[in-house]
Amino acid sequence: MTIVTGFLGAGKTTLVRRFLDTPEGAGTALIVNEFGSEGIDDALLRQSSDEVTLLGNGCLCCNTRTDLQIALRRLVADRDRGKIPHFGRVLIETSGLADISPILQTFSTDRALGNEFAVEVVLTVVDAVNGLQNLEKAPEARKQVILADRIVISKTDIADSKTVKKLTAMLEDLNPRAVIDSAVQGELDPKCLIDTGQADAIERHSGFVAEASHSDGIVSFVMRDETPLIWPVFQRTVETLISLRGPDLLRIKGLLNLAGSKGPVVFQAVQHLMHPPVELSAWPDADHSSRVVFITRGVTEKQVHDLFAACNALGYVTGE
Repeated sequence: MTIVTGFLGAGKTTLVRRFLDTPEGAGTALIVNEFGSEGIDDALLRQSSDEVTLLGNGCLCCNTRTDLQIALRRLVADRDRGKIPHFGRVLIETSGLADISPILQTFSTDRALGNEFAVEVVLTVVDAVNGLQNLEKAPEARKQVILADRIVISKTDIADSKTVKKLTAMLEDLNPRAVIDSAVQGELDPKCLIDTGQADAIERHSGFVAEASHSDGIVSFVMRDETPLIWPVFQRTVETLISLRGPDLLRIKGLLNLAGSKGPVVFQAVQHLMHPPVELSAWPDADHSSRVVFITRGVTEKQVHDLFAACNALGYVTGE
């Protein structure tokens, strides 16, 4: 699963259409998650609601005006019955004012979907011309940036270099973990939509890393551990954190090295919900340490660190 978001007029549709024309985009089901089809190229979508349209390159498109879960379940069911071509990836293009938190929560509330899909990349498109103004005035735009795995600056060809430089600095301040790329007319390495690129962005040492504060009272930090984790201890620690501060846990995402697992385990949580863990067949790089990104509101790095330390000590003592 790839989620492409960004404020109004950022250039999401252009970037998505370019991606669908590449070999990496083949076999992708596209869901345009917005009310109506305003702002969507008529060549891309027909007008009727929730209708699946066959695009080129073996891609599908579903313009959903109702529930995302219904659209996803319908796509999977139709694929399994052979009513539509096979797809191995779903790309959700959100509306310009979208809060992606409910989308991320979808895969926790629906167990079947959680077992079928894993969110790999959240990519946020930022308009180089209007981006600074949008980030200063619109909390939706800031949250889209803060929750992103990747950020793409669009329209750099029509913005002056000083503005682009200032915008880039603001984006780095809001989200120091994300890889920042630029795209003109949607031209972007297609791998950016299927790979977070964050392996090199996170400092490589143990413990908690680089807490960053944001203008909305949001902080982010990274937990790393070189020692294989014990799943019941990790799970119950996160459950405790969720029970105490669930609404303030905007996003937790990481790769876990669990004792007894052959490959890395993808773990995600959004607010009070945990996604089912997904074990991958192989690590993406030579680094096999656990690394988990926390994006929180008013929950500090030290508080989380102390909770994990206490639960780890109790867990190991009790043999869990």
